Amino acid sequence: LSKDELAEGWIRLFDGETLFGWEGNTDANWRVEDGTIVVDKGQRGLLCTTVDFADYVLRVDFKADPQTNSGIFLRTPITPTDPKSDCYELNIAPDDDAFPTGSLVFRKKTEGNNREQWQTFEVTVAGDEITIRLDGEQIMHFVDEQPVRRGRIGLQLNQGRVAFRNIYLKPLSLDPIFDGTTLDGWKTFPEMDSTFSVTDEGLLHVENGRGQLESTESYGDFVLQLQCRTNAPHLNSGIFFRCIPGELMNGYESQIQNQFEVNRRDPADCGTGGIFRRVNARFVAADDQTWFSMTIVATGPRFGIWVNGLQVTAWTDDRKPDENPRRGLRTAPGTIMIQGHDPTTDIDFRNLRIAELPE
Repeated sequence: LSKDELAEGWIRLFDGETLFGWEGNTDANWRVEDGTIVVDKGQRGLLCTTVDFADYVLRVDFKADPQTNSGIFLRTPITPTDPKSDCYELNIAPDDDAFPTGSLVFRKKTEGNNREQWQTFEVTVAGDEITIRLDGEQIMHFVDEQPVRRGRIGLQLNQGRVAFRNIYLKPLSLDPIFDGTTLDGWKTFPEMDSTFSVTDEGLLHVENGRGQLESTESYGDFVLQLQCRTNAPHLNSGIFFRCIPGELMNGYESQIQNQFEVNRRDPADCGTGGIFRRVNARFVAADDQTWFSMTIVATGPRFGIWVNGLQVTAWTDDRKPDENPRRGLRTAPGTIMIQGHDPTTDIDFRNLRIAELPE
């Protein structure tokens, strides 16, 4: 991903090497070959993202054998039961199929578009509208009077071999929670040591610590995107979410700590994008003293975190439910907090945007 794409909010759903961040709902031979996700045998079903999305642009390359019947599921539960009502099935199928490639199964049909070569879907899902482009050409615009509002993204094994690659997503409908001028919408704690301010360049700056800045609004299931820059080596901070309002950093913490031990696959102190005291980032994807992007998706007990467009965390909180996230699974809405960690803290934030996921 380019710097411009990262600034626009794009993330990679497939890292080109592993199935990290995906889970299957049946016993099928999903695997990675030559930078592609491939399947051709096993029980019919889906390979799904572990978290939900609502409004987004999705880009994905696909290649199917001539008689393959497959698809890409949008806003789907992990095991859909009726593509007419609980998901959207973007079909990949022969031209003589009832719903050939580019159709939304049981919803709207397109002309035959199947080719024995790599093709690219770009799908915009926004509110009650779905727009589909195939190899740059718009082939579908569909408006649903009773839309499915949110769900996972799924790749389908139905019949035959199919391959997918270059799977990118840009969340839509995010609203700013920092206006670049004031701290409106945020609660400060003057009795704490951290100092939060807005710079002349419109950055949210934090220095010193220990302390926190807390959003006045609460969020339960959401997509949060931001950019961050540490202004010295080995600084420590964090983005807390689903916090108990007013309490000291009592929420899930997405760590900010770009230091690593032997190499980037060995994070120090959890690693940027890890969930502190719960799961380490699988590698360090950011550098100190350089702007990096972070995307946090929380859907029920499942969390996905991307740093510089790369997914570093896919974690499910399987603890017993509890209002206090230190003790157990908290799904209730809570505030967003930005941490001032210690006296060395010197960190900037910008482009903080969030979208609450629909019920």
